[in-house]
Amino acid sequence: MSGLIGRKIGMTSIFDANGKNMPCTVIEAGPCVVTQVRTKEADGYEALQLGFDDKKTATKAAQGHAKKAGSAVKRKVVEFQGFEEDYNLGDTITVEHFKEGEFVDISGTSKGKGFQGVVKRHGFAGVGQATHGQHNRLRAPGSIGAASYPARVFKGMRMAGQMGNEKVKVQNLRVLKVVAEKNLLVVKGCIPGAKNAYVTIQK
Repeated sequence: MSGLIGRKIGMTSIFDANGKNMPCTVIEAGPCVVTQVRTKEADGYEALQLGFDDKKTATKAAQGHAKKAGSAVKRKVVEFQGFEEDYNLGDTITVEHFKEGEFVDISGTSKGKGFQGVVKRHGFAGVGQATHGQHNRLRAPGSIGAASYPARVFKGMRMAGQMGNEKVKVQNLRVLKVVAEKNLLVVKGCIPGAKNAYVTIQK
């Protein structure tokens, strides 16, 4: 799937032609530089490596890699497959790669929420009422095992633990606006990640 790298700006809302208020997310999408071209002959598959957001300091290896494309070192580098157009090393791909009305998939890292219990993490209901001496069991997970057989806790048991801070993909978000002069992409709905977080947009 072809696409671009972007940065989440934040959420707002706009009105459609029928006067309906729609929640939407604003993304700074590109411009992205082609930092490497993968070919079947050399790499066994075809893809474009895109870079986004200039980086001030970098290793010698990263500087040499970017120098081949005639570009500055980029903070975020991602490979995309399925571009219909032919791009060469050093070419720039802008937000105009997307059209209003089409649907895109957006991937990002969700907000980290730290160590959370089962009520917040998995939506458990808890005990409900503090009756029959259950003064401290309102948000407890309850039983987690079986009996003497199998005498263990099965893998995948929903328990307390780290919540968030994982890769999430939201599919089929409609592109509402493409603001080419400001490199902005407005999509309907919400996307994973905090403000200023990097996201990948695929179509």
